[in-house]
Amino acid sequence: MNDILLEKVHKTLTSAKSVIFGQDDLLDSIIAALVCDGHLLIEGMPGLGKTLSVSTISKLCDLSFKRIQFTPDLLPSDLVGTMIYSQKSEEFTTKFGPIFTQILLADEINRSPAKVQAALLEAMAEKQVTIGDDTHKLSRPFVVLATQNPIDQEGTYPLPEAQMDRFMMKVYVDYPSFDAEKAILDLKKTYEADMESVLSTDDLISLQEVVDGIYVDDKMKDLIVRIVQATRPGSKYFNKKYEGALIAGASPRACIWLHKIGKFMAFLDGKDYVAPEHILKIVKSVLGHRILLSYEATIDDIKADQVAMEIAQGQI
Repeated sequence: MNDILLEKVHKTLTSAKSVIFGQDDLLDSIIAALVCDGHLLIEGMPGLGKTLSVSTISKLCDLSFKRIQFTPDLLPSDLVGTMIYSQKSEEFTTKFGPIFTQILLADEINRSPAKVQAALLEAMAEKQVTIGDDTHKLSRPFVVLATQNPIDQEGTYPLPEAQMDRFMMKVYVDYPSFDAEKAILDLKKTYEADMESVLSTDDLISLQEVVDGIYVDDKMKDLIVRIVQATRPGSKYFNKKYEGALIAGASPRACIWLHKIGKFMAFLDGKDYVAPEHILKIVKSVLGHRILLSYEATIDDIKADQVAMEIAQGQI
Protein backbone atom coordinates (compact mmCIF):
# COMPACT_ATOMS: atom_id res chain seq x y z
CA MET A 1 0.00 0.00 0.00
CA ASN A 2 2.78 2.40 1.00
CA ASP A 3 4.73 1.65 -2.17
CA ILE A 4 1.66 2.25 -4.36
CA LEU A 5 0.97 5.59 -2.69
CA LEU A 6 4.63 6.62 -2.92
CA GLU A 7 4.61 5.73 -6.62
CA LYS A 8 1.46 7.83 -7.13
CA VAL A 9 3.04 10.84 -5.36
CA HIS A 10 6.17 10.58 -7.51
CA LYS A 11 4.05 10.19 -10.65
CA THR A 12 2.06 13.32 -9.69
CA LEU A 13 5.27 15.31 -9.17
CA THR A 14 6.81 14.00 -12.40
CA SER A 15 3.69 14.98 -14.37
CA ALA A 16 3.69 18.44 -12.78
CA LYS A 17 7.41 18.94 -13.45
CA SER A 18 6.85 18.12 -17.13
CA VAL A 19 4.90 21.38 -17.50
CA ILE A 20 6.33 23.51 -14.66
CA PHE A 21 10.04 23.98 -15.23
CA GLY A 22 12.58 25.00 -12.61
CA GLN A 23 10.16 25.10 -9.63
CA ASP A 24 10.68 21.62 -8.13
CA ASP A 25 10.77 22.84 -4.49
CA LEU A 26 7.47 24.68 -4.98
CA LEU A 27 5.73 21.57 -6.39
CA ASP A 28 7.07 19.39 -3.53
CA SER A 29 5.79 21.98 -1.03
CA ILE A 30 2.28 22.06 -2.57
CA ILE A 31 2.00 18.26 -2.27
CA ALA A 32 3.33 18.52 1.32
CA ALA A 33 0.58 21.07 2.11
CA LEU A 34 -2.12 18.70 0.80
CA VAL A 35 -0.78 15.66 2.68
CA CYS A 36 0.02 17.51 5.92
CA ASP A 37 -3.23 19.52 5.79
CA GLY A 38 -1.51 22.88 6.06
CA HIS A 39 -1.46 26.19 4.22
CA LEU A 40 1.33 27.44 1.97
CA LEU A 41 2.57 30.98 1.28
CA ILE A 42 4.38 31.41 -2.04
CA GLU A 43 6.40 34.58 -2.63
CA GLY A 44 7.91 35.64 -5.91
CA MET A 45 7.77 38.11 -8.75
CA PRO A 46 4.86 37.90 -11.25
CA GLY A 47 5.17 35.45 -14.15
CA LEU A 48 7.18 32.70 -12.43
CA GLY A 49 4.50 30.00 -12.63
CA LYS A 50 3.05 30.26 -9.11
CA THR A 51 -0.60 30.20 -10.22
CA LEU A 52 0.08 27.58 -12.91
CA SER A 53 1.76 25.30 -10.36
CA VAL A 54 -1.27 25.37 -8.06
CA SER A 55 -3.84 24.79 -10.84
CA THR A 56 -1.72 21.94 -12.28
CA ILE A 57 -1.50 20.11 -8.93
CA SER A 58 -5.27 20.55 -8.38
CA LYS A 59 -5.93 18.81 -11.73
CA LEU A 60 -3.49 15.98 -10.97
CA CYS A 61 -5.06 15.45 -7.53
CA ASP A 62 -8.67 15.70 -8.78
CA LEU A 63 -9.58 18.34 -6.20
CA SER A 64 -12.01 21.24 -6.52
CA PHE A 65 -10.07 24.43 -7.12
CA LYS A 66 -11.01 28.11 -7.01
CA ARG A 67 -8.91 31.20 -7.51
CA ILE A 68 -9.49 34.62 -5.98
CA GLN A 69 -7.60 37.67 -7.20
CA PHE A 70 -7.00 39.76 -4.10
CA THR A 71 -7.35 43.49 -4.76
CA PRO A 72 -7.55 46.59 -2.50
CA ASP A 73 -11.35 46.83 -3.04
CA LEU A 74 -12.08 43.16 -2.17
CA LEU A 75 -14.70 42.71 0.59
CA PRO A 76 -14.97 39.83 3.11
CA SER A 77 -18.34 38.87 1.56
CA ASP A 78 -16.61 38.44 -1.83
CA LEU A 79 -14.52 35.74 -0.17
CA VAL A 80 -16.82 33.88 2.25
CA GLY A 81 -20.29 34.71 0.89
CA THR A 82 -23.28 36.64 2.23
CA MET A 83 -26.97 36.49 3.14
CA ILE A 84 -29.35 37.47 0.33
CA TYR A 85 -32.99 38.45 0.91
CA SER A 86 -35.56 36.96 -1.45
CA GLN A 87 -38.69 39.12 -1.89
CA LYS A 88 -40.55 36.14 -3.34
CA SER A 89 -40.08 33.83 -0.35
CA GLU A 90 -39.54 36.68 2.15
CA GLU A 91 -36.58 34.78 3.55
CA PHE A 92 -32.81 35.14 3.68
CA THR A 93 -30.76 32.57 1.80
CA THR A 94 -27.02 31.97 2.02
CA LYS A 95 -24.90 32.64 -1.05
CA PHE A 96 -21.63 30.78 -0.54
CA GLY A 97 -18.38 32.42 -1.64
CA PRO A 98 -15.42 30.89 -3.49
CA ILE A 99 -13.79 29.87 -0.20
CA PHE A 100 -16.00 26.74 -0.26
CA THR A 101 -13.57 24.55 -2.17
CA GLN A 102 -10.73 22.11 -1.46
CA ILE A 103 -7.84 24.15 -2.87
CA LEU A 104 -8.16 27.92 -2.62
CA LEU A 105 -5.62 29.96 -4.55
CA ALA A 106 -5.40 33.36 -2.89
CA ASP A 107 -3.60 35.25 -5.65
CA GLU A 108 -1.55 38.28 -4.52
CA ILE A 109 -2.90 37.94 -0.99
CA ASN A 110 -0.96 40.95 0.26
CA ARG A 111 -2.90 43.36 -1.99
CA SER A 112 -6.07 43.10 0.11
CA PRO A 113 -6.90 45.13 3.26
CA ALA A 114 -7.06 43.92 6.87
CA LYS A 115 -10.79 43.02 6.95
CA VAL A 116 -10.36 40.47 4.16
CA GLN A 117 -7.27 39.04 5.87
CA ALA A 118 -9.32 38.60 9.07
CA ALA A 119 -12.08 36.73 7.19
CA LEU A 120 -9.50 34.40 5.65
CA LEU A 121 -7.83 33.84 9.03
CA GLU A 122 -10.94 32.16 10.51
CA ALA A 123 -11.15 29.78 7.56
CA MET A 124 -7.44 28.93 7.79
CA ALA A 125 -7.42 28.46 11.56
CA GLU A 126 -10.79 26.84 12.27
CA LYS A 127 -11.62 25.26 8.85
CA GLN A 128 -14.99 26.97 9.10
CA VAL A 129 -16.68 30.20 7.98
CA THR A 130 -19.29 32.39 9.68
CA ILE A 131 -21.95 33.94 7.43
CA GLY A 132 -24.59 35.92 9.33
CA ASP A 133 -25.43 33.92 12.48
CA ASP A 134 -24.51 30.54 11.02
CA THR A 135 -21.20 28.71 10.97
CA HIS A 136 -20.41 26.48 7.99
CA LYS A 137 -17.73 23.78 7.94
CA LEU A 138 -15.35 23.76 4.97
CA SER A 139 -14.67 20.66 2.89
CA ARG A 140 -11.68 18.38 3.58
CA PRO A 141 -8.99 18.76 2.57
CA PHE A 142 -9.12 22.55 2.70
CA VAL A 143 -5.82 24.13 1.80
CA VAL A 144 -5.03 27.79 1.15
CA LEU A 145 -2.19 28.26 -1.32
CA ALA A 146 -1.50 31.97 -1.24
CA THR A 147 0.82 33.88 -3.57
CA GLN A 148 2.29 37.23 -2.73
CA ASN A 149 4.53 39.74 -4.42
CA PRO A 150 7.61 40.95 -2.55
CA ILE A 151 6.32 43.39 0.09
CA ASP A 152 8.37 46.33 -1.18
CA GLN A 153 6.22 46.44 -4.34
CA GLU A 154 3.70 49.25 -4.74
CA GLY A 155 0.17 48.60 -3.43
CA THR A 156 1.02 45.73 -1.05
CA TYR A 157 -0.05 45.31 2.59
CA PRO A 158 2.24 43.32 4.90
CA LEU A 159 0.44 40.28 6.36
CA PRO A 160 -0.07 40.35 10.16
CA GLU A 161 2.16 38.05 12.25
CA ALA A 162 -0.87 35.99 13.39
CA GLN A 163 -1.72 35.16 9.80
CA MET A 164 1.89 34.49 8.80
CA ASP A 165 2.09 31.93 11.62
CA ARG A 166 -0.95 30.10 10.19
CA PHE A 167 1.02 29.20 7.06
CA MET A 168 2.91 25.96 7.58
CA MET A 169 5.59 27.02 5.09
CA LYS A 170 6.69 30.04 3.10
CA VAL A 171 8.37 29.22 -0.20
CA TYR A 172 10.40 31.69 -2.25
CA VAL A 173 10.09 31.28 -6.01
CA ASP A 174 13.11 32.44 -8.01
CA TYR A 175 13.71 32.83 -11.72
CA PRO A 176 14.22 29.51 -13.57
CA SER A 177 17.63 28.42 -14.84
CA PHE A 178 18.68 28.93 -18.49
CA ASP A 179 17.76 25.34 -19.47
CA ALA A 180 14.42 25.46 -17.63
CA GLU A 181 13.47 28.76 -19.25
CA LYS A 182 14.43 27.41 -22.67
CA ALA A 183 12.21 24.34 -22.07
CA ILE A 184 9.23 26.66 -21.46
CA LEU A 185 9.43 27.75 -25.11
CA ASP A 186 8.70 24.18 -26.27
CA LEU A 187 5.67 23.71 -24.02
CA LYS A 188 2.61 22.72 -26.06
CA LYS A 189 -0.69 24.55 -25.64
CA THR A 190 -2.55 21.26 -25.21
CA TYR A 191 -0.69 20.21 -22.04
CA GLU A 192 -3.74 20.94 -19.80
CA ALA A 193 -6.07 18.78 -21.91
CA ASP A 194 -3.57 15.90 -21.86
CA MET A 195 -3.41 15.90 -18.05
CA GLU A 196 -5.15 13.13 -16.08
CA SER A 197 -5.68 12.97 -12.33
CA VAL A 198 -3.30 10.66 -10.48
CA LEU A 199 -4.20 11.15 -6.80
CA SER A 200 -7.79 11.06 -5.48
CA THR A 201 -9.20 12.48 -2.24
CA ASP A 202 -9.20 8.91 -0.81
CA ASP A 203 -5.51 8.59 -1.75
CA LEU A 204 -4.74 11.82 0.11
CA ILE A 205 -6.57 10.56 3.22
CA SER A 206 -4.61 7.28 3.01
CA LEU A 207 -1.39 9.25 2.53
CA GLN A 208 -2.12 11.28 5.67
CA GLU A 209 -2.50 8.06 7.66
CA VAL A 210 0.69 6.53 6.22
CA VAL A 211 2.75 9.69 6.79
CA ASP A 212 1.36 10.00 10.32
CA GLY A 213 2.74 6.51 11.03
CA ILE A 214 6.34 7.42 10.11
CA TYR A 215 8.59 6.87 13.15
CA VAL A 216 10.15 9.86 14.92
CA ASP A 217 12.74 9.00 17.56
CA ASP A 218 12.84 10.89 20.88
CA LYS A 219 16.26 12.29 19.91
CA MET A 220 14.72 13.74 16.74
CA LYS A 221 11.90 15.30 18.76
CA ASP A 222 14.51 16.83 21.09
CA LEU A 223 16.33 18.21 18.04
CA ILE A 224 13.13 19.78 16.65
CA VAL A 225 12.32 21.49 19.97
CA ARG A 226 15.93 22.66 20.42
CA ILE A 227 15.98 24.20 16.92
CA VAL A 228 12.73 26.11 17.55
CA GLN A 229 13.72 27.23 21.05
CA ALA A 230 17.12 28.37 19.74
CA THR A 231 15.32 31.02 17.65
CA ARG A 232 13.89 32.69 20.78
CA PRO A 233 15.92 35.39 22.54
CA GLY A 234 16.14 34.47 26.22
CA SER A 235 16.12 30.70 25.63
CA LYS A 236 19.08 28.70 26.99
CA TYR A 237 19.64 27.40 23.43
CA PHE A 238 19.74 30.91 21.92
CA ASN A 239 23.10 31.84 20.41
CA LYS A 240 24.36 35.22 21.70
CA LYS A 241 25.69 35.84 18.18
CA TYR A 242 22.14 36.80 17.12
CA GLU A 243 21.47 39.13 20.07
CA GLY A 244 20.02 42.37 18.72
CA ALA A 245 19.25 40.77 15.36
CA LEU A 246 16.17 38.77 16.44
CA ILE A 247 13.17 40.36 18.14
CA ALA A 248 11.07 37.21 18.46
CA GLY A 249 11.49 33.55 17.59
CA ALA A 250 9.19 30.88 16.21
CA SER A 251 5.99 29.76 17.96
CA PRO A 252 5.20 26.17 19.05
CA ARG A 253 3.42 25.77 15.68
CA ALA A 254 6.90 25.61 14.15
CA CYS A 255 7.61 22.45 16.21
CA ILE A 256 4.36 20.88 15.02
CA TRP A 257 5.11 21.60 11.34
CA LEU A 258 8.76 20.51 11.50
CA HIS A 259 7.50 17.26 13.00
CA LYS A 260 4.68 16.76 10.44
CA ILE A 261 6.51 17.84 7.29
CA GLY A 262 9.66 16.00 8.41
CA LYS A 263 7.57 12.81 8.31
CA PHE A 264 6.36 13.62 4.80
CA MET A 265 9.93 14.28 3.62
CA ALA A 266 10.99 10.91 5.05
CA PHE A 267 8.08 9.24 3.20
CA LEU A 268 9.04 11.00 -0.03
CA ASP A 269 12.58 9.71 0.49
CA GLY A 270 11.27 6.15 0.84
CA LYS A 271 12.26 5.98 4.54
CA ASP A 272 10.06 4.87 7.46
CA TYR A 273 11.85 7.12 9.98
CA VAL A 274 12.77 10.81 10.18
CA ALA A 275 16.46 11.75 9.97
CA PRO A 276 18.17 15.14 10.59
CA GLU A 277 18.50 15.77 6.82
CA HIS A 278 14.70 15.66 6.47
CA ILE A 279 14.37 18.41 9.08
CA LEU A 280 17.19 20.53 7.62
CA LYS A 281 15.52 20.38 4.20
CA ILE A 282 12.46 22.27 5.50
CA VAL A 283 13.96 24.55 8.17
CA LYS A 284 14.14 27.62 5.92
CA SER A 285 10.55 27.40 4.71
CA VAL A 286 9.04 26.49 8.11
CA LEU A 287 11.00 28.90 10.33
CA GLY A 288 11.96 31.74 7.96
CA HIS A 289 8.61 33.57 8.08
CA ARG A 290 8.16 32.99 11.83
CA ILE A 291 11.34 34.77 12.92
CA LEU A 292 11.07 38.53 13.46
CA LEU A 293 14.24 40.45 12.63
CA SER A 294 15.15 43.78 14.20
CA TYR A 295 15.19 46.94 12.10
CA GLU A 296 19.01 46.96 12.20
CA ALA A 297 19.20 43.38 10.93
CA THR A 298 16.81 44.21 8.08
CA ILE A 299 18.93 47.22 7.12
CA ASP A 300 22.01 44.97 7.11
CA ASP A 301 20.17 42.70 4.64
CA ILE A 302 20.19 39.72 7.01
CA LYS A 303 17.71 37.08 5.79
CA ALA A 304 15.49 35.31 8.35
CA ASP A 305 15.60 31.97 6.51
CA GLN A 306 19.42 32.01 6.44
CA VAL A 307 19.49 32.74 10.19
CA ALA A 308 17.06 29.85 10.74
CA MET A 309 19.33 27.49 8.80
CA GLU A 310 22.43 28.57 10.72
CA ILE A 311 20.58 28.08 14.04
CA ALA A 312 19.38 24.60 13.00
CA GLN A 313 22.85 23.49 11.86
CA GLY A 314 24.24 24.70 15.19
CA GLN A 315 21.91 22.33 17.07
CA ILE A 316 22.92 19.16 15.19
